[in-house]
Amino acid sequence: MTYTAIGVLAVVIAVLLDLFACKTRMVTRPIFWVSYAIIVFFQLITNGLFTGTQIVKYNDFAIIGGSSPQDAAPTFLGDGRVAFAPAEDLLFGFALILLSLSLWVFWGRRGLENTPPSGPPVWRRNN
Repeated sequence: MTYTAIGVLAVVIAVLLDLFACKTRMVTRPIFWVSYAIIVFFQLITNGLFTGTQIVKYNDFAIIGGSSPQDAAPTFLGDGRVAFAPAEDLLFGFALILLSLSLWVFWGRRGLENTPPSGPPVWRRNN
């Protein structure tokens, strides 16, 4: 399975879990998309640093585009890359953020808390 296929599969699974399993419907909320825009901005910076300096390298046969010579530096934009990183990294980032937020809300609705519960100390609570 290619990096592209796995990325698409991750997005599909995350969206299905969000909409049908957890029923949090994050992808239908405008605030999710505003928050995601902020996150993706920093994701592009981080990915650009790692892949642009070639700390992280990808197999050109497993990603979209990928026609550069073996030892050539990746392009900033184009040839299947965005800010040096493969476009598939955006798929994985989206799936990761969506799944994390969906599970956070899902378990929060179920009353799953840390022990001791967060908030003011027990002796300072108004009963």
